[in-house]
Amino acid sequence: MDYEKLTIEMRRLALLAGDKIMEIYNSDDFEVKTKSDDSPVTAADEAADALISAGLRAAFPDVMLVTEEQADTHDSTGKTFLIVDPLDGTKEFVHRRGDFTVNIAYVENGTPTRGVVYAPAKDRMFFTDSSGDSYEETAPFDPAKVGELVPIKVSDANNEALLVVASKSHRDQATDDYINKYAVADMKSAGSSLKFCLIATGEADIYPRVGRTMEWDTAAGHAVLHGAGGKVVRFDDHSPLVYGKDGYANPFFIAYSPSVELKDA
Repeated sequence: MDYEKLTIEMRRLALLAGDKIMEIYNSDDFEVKTKSDDSPVTAADEAADALISAGLRAAFPDVMLVTEEQADTHDSTGKTFLIVDPLDGTKEFVHRRGDFTVNIAYVENGTPTRGVVYAPAKDRMFFTDSSGDSYEETAPFDPAKVGELVPIKVSDANNEALLVVASKSHRDQATDDYINKYAVADMKSAGSSLKFCLIATGEADIYPRVGRTMEWDTAAGHAVLHGAGGKVVRFDDHSPLVYGKDGYANPFFIAYSPSVELKDA
């Protein structure tokens, strides 16, 4: 893989998709449809997916592509592939809460090694560079030219006063029960893959997810967190979360700064 080209293309396509999403987000009204799994989908999901998948296929025709909105790609199997969630946090989008992201990642041998997470309504852009290190780019953004970059790194967590981030739309009692095993100084909620990025920047220490996710929901955030020194492990046995699983469904997991002293499930 040409990592330099990959970085340029993933960032560019994420920004272009973000522009398309915001056109629809700022319109007076948009249709919300329901997919077979009862999750919502909008014209923004579909437009962003068409743009990103066409761009990736043109730039990397020999690399397997998995994208949420194209069911035929879910039958593919492999451990090295590009994976896309063109609009992660559709519920946040529908309710105009702003916590939605464009996610593009590259998975190598079951591990997300490169990724971009763009939150267009929040003007926040996170991505890995060609060497795999993670940065936040400051707005305004130009698809043709990278702006000012700030290196990001996970926190040196205080285990007596942890900063926890949890899902905004999928919080439940099992999540709260697990969080209650820690000494928590502050708790915040965030939608979409932004939760991974908040750990990557040191704004949070740990994100436990006791609920259903798919690999396209997590791969880009996982890559950004990995490039900032963080980890993502299975909830049950704390082994690394791997990708390319049958059906692309994730087990429960924990994303965290390695300085956090993990509790058993």
